[in-house]
Amino acid sequence: MQILDYLASIWKPIIEILILWYLFYLILLFIKGTRAFQVFKGLTIIFVIAAVSAFFVTQKLGLYALGWIIERFFGLIVVVLIILFHPELRQGLARIGQRGVFSLTILEQHIIQEIVNAVSLFSKKRIGAIMAVERDASLRIYIESGISLDAQVTSELLNTIFMPNTPLHDGGVVIRAERIIAAGCLFPLTDNPHISKRLGTRHRAAIGLTEETDAVVVVVSEETGSISVAVDGKLTQNLDREGLEKMLRSLCSPKPSKTRRNIVRILTRGMLKRRPT
Repeated sequence: MQILDYLASIWKPIIEILILWYLFYLILLFIKGTRAFQVFKGLTIIFVIAAVSAFFVTQKLGLYALGWIIERFFGLIVVVLIILFHPELRQGLARIGQRGVFSLTILEQHIIQEIVNAVSLFSKKRIGAIMAVERDASLRIYIESGISLDAQVTSELLNTIFMPNTPLHDGGVVIRAERIIAAGCLFPLTDNPHISKRLGTRHRAAIGLTEETDAVVVVVSEETGSISVAVDGKLTQNLDREGLEKMLRSLCSPKPSKTRRNIVRILTRGMLKRRPT
């Protein structure tokens, strides 16, 4: 009985420790690879020093006024964290909101083919280009930075937009479903310090946009003609035509939900059972 009573008395602290450890682990994963990680390490050192100082001055030296000030400093840490980690918190909350239950119909197969045809030509002629495909998260604020078009997606129109020495050549294109919504759009550059210095502005803009939204961004290098795709803040480089098409189909094609697949399966079975022999 004593052993059972002992185990019953410690199971709650163990659960609390495990929950706190898991939350701390999620925070580290959340900010890993960003500038916030370095700030977080600095704040951790300050927090430890302040905690030790508060205990020492109040318990050992009896400096209660100074201890009171240090305790109030701890109360300001939450506000400081919100201010310092504002970009990371905004990106994280946006990503949580993007994990919706319902998925939108993104790109039909013929639209993907039009994009692939245009990108393949850009690659051969070494024409720089950047195209963002909108998914669940709205790209409205970036659309407003460009020129509104609302035109059908065709390889010919994309070639015209990204023709060198034209007004819209240096900006980005936003594609929604079957329409080119805007061109000449400005995308945010990534702040990730681990990104290769060899990447140009277009690639940094592609990574930056996918860090803040769930968009899929296709980039063609003007220097090398290489094709890249950015998604979730990660860049896949040196794709060929087949690789690009396969990746776009995987990321942007409409996928039937499980419920719809189950309904189709049930109806198919019913039709097969009713088929006359």
